[in-house]
Amino acid sequence: MIGRVASLLLLAYALGFAIFAVTLPQPVVAGVRTDGIVVPTGAPGRIERGLALIEQGSAKRMLVTGVDPDVRPMELAAVVKGPKRLFRCCVDLGHEAVDTRSNADETADWVRRNRYRSVRLVTSNWHMARAAMELRHALGNSVRVVRDPVAGHPGFGLLFGEYNKYLVRGVVMRLGIDL
Repeated sequence: MIGRVASLLLLAYALGFAIFAVTLPQPVVAGVRTDGIVVPTGAPGRIERGLALIEQGSAKRMLVTGVDPDVRPMELAAVVKGPKRLFRCCVDLGHEAVDTRSNADETADWVRRNRYRSVRLVTSNWHMARAAMELRHALGNSVRVVRDPVAGHPGFGLLFGEYNKYLVRGVVMRLGIDL
């Protein structure tokens, strides 16, 4: 009996991973507006996507969360080859976050300070499920979160690790454990 239950759990785990891997989310269609945009640092294309959305008028401001404390706005603008005028007017850098969970906490503080009712999360498609789960947990249900993933081409190892982090963090949240 124990062997059958273990086999069933292993099968459910493997099927869950397969679904996670083949159903990575796609970018949001044009025209969706939010009060703010949040971009966790990390994989390529995230900040550039956020800047393009600001230029299109899809939001008022953008938070780049998880930026090294020594980095200044114009330095980041030079690295990503972004318009300096956008960094002067519309981009905030968050220097407190060090991981996905603290990205969500830093973002929630920024959203509350600005009294935003909606925010667009721009992160890699393979990272979106966990990042959105963390952000939803930090914000509660009073703020609309629009997921806008940046397409990536993660390998098996990256996807497998992200799936496991997503599962573990989801269980921890549901059990109410504060790690």
